[in-house]
Amino acid sequence: MVSVFEAVGLLVLLGINTTLAAVLTRVFRTRLDTRWGGALYTLLLTPVVLLIVTLFLGQVLGPNLGDAATVFGLTVLVPLTVGIAFDYFWMPAPEDVEVPDTL
Repeated sequence: MVSVFEAVGLLVLLGINTTLAAVLTRVFRTRLDTRWGGALYTLLLTPVVLLIVTLFLGQVLGPNLGDAATVFGLTVLVPLTVGIAFDYFWMPAPEDVEVPDTL
């Protein structure tokens, strides 16, 4: 039986990972000039970041989900998919956003 604290912790972990996936996808899309660079970096580096966050925060927040495949699928692949979808479908294209040339 899952306690309320573990369920809320899992939702917090999923929210943090989804936010990180959306932000990293946006950063890679805006900073890389090539067409495939943003997608490649998103698919290769973002899961590593999400896995590291899951390892650290999952020790405190997350419930025991069983095996490693369930943990990876639920806390890395699902937030990665939702974060990428959020950036590609609901955010404006990077070409449509004006970014200053200098800080």
